[in-house]
Amino acid sequence: MAKVLTPQSEDFPRWYQDVVAKAQLAENGPAKGQQVIRPSGFALWERMVDEMDARIKETGTENASFPLLIPESYFHREADHVEGFAPEVWMVTHGGGKELEEPLAVRPTSETIIGEYMAKWVKSYRDLPLQLNQWCNVMRYELRTRLFLRSSEFLWQEGHTVHSTYEEAHEFTLRILHDVYADFMETVLAMPVLRGIKTEAERFAGALNTFGCEALMRDGKALQMGTSHELGQNFSQAFDIQYLGSDGQQHHGWTTSWGTSTRMVGGLIMGHGDDSGLRVPPRLAPVQAHVMVVKDSDEVHSAARKVYEELKGDGVRTRLDTRGDVAFGRRAVDAELRGYPVRVEIGPRDLKNGEATLVRRIGGTKESVPLGMIAEAVATALDADQQSLYDEALERREALTADVSTVAEAIEVGQTGVARIPWEACGLDGEAEAAESGVTVRVLQRPDGTVPDGLDEAGLIAYLSRAY
Repeated sequence: MAKVLTPQSEDFPRWYQDVVAKAQLAENGPAKGQQVIRPSGFALWERMVDEMDARIKETGTENASFPLLIPESYFHREADHVEGFAPEVWMVTHGGGKELEEPLAVRPTSETIIGEYMAKWVKSYRDLPLQLNQWCNVMRYELRTRLFLRSSEFLWQEGHTVHSTYEEAHEFTLRILHDVYADFMETVLAMPVLRGIKTEAERFAGALNTFGCEALMRDGKALQMGTSHELGQNFSQAFDIQYLGSDGQQHHGWTTSWGTSTRMVGGLIMGHGDDSGLRVPPRLAPVQAHVMVVKDSDEVHSAARKVYEELKGDGVRTRLDTRGDVAFGRRAVDAELRGYPVRVEIGPRDLKNGEATLVRRIGGTKESVPLGMIAEAVATALDADQQSLYDEALERREALTADVSTVAEAIEVGQTGVARIPWEACGLDGEAEAAESGVTVRVLQRPDGTVPDGLDEAGLIAYLSRAY
């Protein structure tokens, strides 16, 4: 097969751009930092939305929608928050041909606008917990942009909740981290993630604590896939989110916020893709089985459609390709680029033998399967290849992770992998030193790999790497 993409080993960033363009996932918009997500790319995001939305709703959270434009004064109510986001905020100063009385911020995140309405909706302990989520777009000014990974406008979900106690808010923050984010990333995206707490330098502006999920890409850099923040009472005090408790007294609520975005599409590409293009985990894939007619004939068309209908009837997301006017080789390369987990190829020779050719994108195998056993063979391949992708990613991360004892060693290892070092041997000074070399502390964990409740716990382990 002719080389379609720049090899990863030759130029990983160029390879990434090639995949995004040639798999027709996205392209740059007319202004700096904009992205146009094409149908193939958006189909991946839709599948992510479907899977995550179901998990979010399992927590009792409901979807809502809030304004895109937020009065500037809202941001100034929480000092750390406004300071943290100030460099990234886009402002609207004119509307209808006139200067606005108050500038409006284009939503970079919604803690402030949602906090305003939570204060209206929460009056009694009976109103709690209030758990809201919205799927929307946000805008943040970016100097260096890259499609899906860092753009001025992107799509995401952002959850916001109010609870009656610190303990309940803390527990919910971690529930989102584990039961929604990590579960989705590991069981659907087939991407093992490091779960842990962020340092002060990496903490969300205005939060008490930020917890994150970090995945390792094929070039040895980390990607922050999602974060869950416990905000304490900072925002409830700033926006006067109070409730009448069962004790007859007024109390400020305890709030959380959490989000993931189309950045996960970039993570999918860089975490699983190879020199032939995307490799999409079967549970995520918009097209799990691609049924292809090799050569035109009524008999072949009929057999292909029968296989298509059978797979579709079994709940397999299936696409039928009968385009006789497009060379089969070109269509096969297209399917490889887009990462369809399974191809079922049927031609006159296959049909004569009562067979079809089953091609697996992830394992790269090709085998002849009796037509009567195609559905079973496809189901087996999809299950096996989902696990295979996860196992491969986990093995790669373990191979690229090394225990070190000094900051100098952490910096060296972190250039192309993950350094694991006791936090007491790194500390704030070591974190600052590493950051000067482009290596950052991604998360802190307990020695047993579990997520600490706070940064004041003794004996924490830091994971350092270069990151996107």
